[in-house]
Amino acid sequence: MRAPWTEGVLPRSLERALSDRPLLFEPVPPSVRADPVRAGLHTEALTKLLRGVPRLDAVNIPELVDENHDGRPYYRTGDPRTFARTVGEQAACDVVVNKVVAHLASTEAVSNWARETLAGGVRHVVLVGGSSRYIPYPGPTVAEADRICSAVLASAGGRLGNIAIPQRKGEAHRMLAKTRAGASFFTTQILFDPAAAVSTLREYGEIATAEGVPPAAVLLSVAPLTDEADCEFVRWLGAEIPEEAERAILNEGDGGAALRAIQLALDVWGEVRRVATEENWSVPLGVNVEQISQRHLHSAAEMLRAFAQAID
Repeated sequence: MRAPWTEGVLPRSLERALSDRPLLFEPVPPSVRADPVRAGLHTEALTKLLRGVPRLDAVNIPELVDENHDGRPYYRTGDPRTFARTVGEQAACDVVVNKVVAHLASTEAVSNWARETLAGGVRHVVLVGGSSRYIPYPGPTVAEADRICSAVLASAGGRLGNIAIPQRKGEAHRMLAKTRAGASFFTTQILFDPAAAVSTLREYGEIATAEGVPPAAVLLSVAPLTDEADCEFVRWLGAEIPEEAERAILNEGDGGAALRAIQLALDVWGEVRRVATEENWSVPLGVNVEQISQRHLHSAAEMLRAFAQAID
């Protein structure tokens, strides 16, 4: 499965794209409770959108899951691999699936999941940890799961990714440990300010170079917001929104909030790229555009098209 590009330009694989400004789109899968007709219409609208974007490297399918106080999962969507295969086939693009490995029963279960994923035609995955460090999850840590899955995926030319949280203390060292374990790219938490990303990615590149480890690609995650409910939701996800950025978006009103959010995201990308270029970073950079809810497909599409034009 390959991404649609402009006529006369050969499509490139995700493996190749990771070294040269990769652009991913992270849509919201249909709810596990959605009726088949509604789910089909959702998929049709998404694939129509993707076929119309001339500069896209892969679709990044999340696993949407909530946890109770004991850390037991409640899956809000079906198996992301099923949705990923459908989208990949209909939109003729590479796909990535996310998996929360903390909820798998054992290291053997992680290995089996990776082999099943590969057998089902999906080669690229993002492994995610549990939402709380205070819960004793049954599954392995992300780094342990990386070591298990990287060997399985490498046999088919697949790529392994993780999540980076630039605002978290010591994140650069965590990223280096996961890179050593097999991660070849990271998608970040949703960003609304470049400062933490600049600081963490600068440090990550420096310590990776000092250790003789080629740094993994880092895709800055961005998303359009349109109202206060959106701001509350992304904060619940763990993202930090500076008050100035929130005011700038919400003061535009219903008609202009999404456009202001798109410009803010472009500014974040532009500032990180500027610093990376001036300081000659060794960390490959890219963008992951997120659709944070079903009602945001249109504004997420506008953001994706904006980055398709601006990222190069």
